[in-house]
Amino acid sequence: MAQQTSEEGVLGDFDGNGTKEYAYTKVSDCTDECDGKCETTIYFSDKKIKPFMISPAHNGTIYNLGDLNEDGKDDIGFYPGWCTSCWHGFLVYTLNNAGWKTLVPSISTHCSQWEEEKFPIRKDPKKKGYVIITSSIWEDDDIKIKSTSVKVN
Repeated sequence: MAQQTSEEGVLGDFDGNGTKEYAYTKVSDCTDECDGKCETTIYFSDKKIKPFMISPAHNGTIYNLGDLNEDGKDDIGFYPGWCTSCWHGFLVYTLNNAGWKTLVPSISTHCSQWEEEKFPIRKDPKKKGYVIITSSIWEDDDIKIKSTSVKVN
């Protein structure tokens, strides 16, 4: 199960070296009304791991997703905060030699999905190298929550 961020950040082995690091966020140029650039940067307690920025985001929640793509490193999920709307893209990042990259396209989520505790991504227990993506879509004048299995490596 994904570990959610706390005040100190979220703990994980994001570079695969066997040592746990903290990932934490800092927001810049953003008012409480979401005016400005609203850039959120994810930093790491191990300064060898390059920070990366998500924009627009009025802070957000970091998740340690575990090793979704079987590369020996914990992957990061980020649920960006915003001042309006219940629709948010859940972002999934993995670290490779070139730096942080998205593992899967942004996963559309609605707050009703979170209220039902249907987390956006997890390993597919039946298929190695696959994840189950659960997303919210607008269909037939209603919000539907759908899951599909997707290959990640």
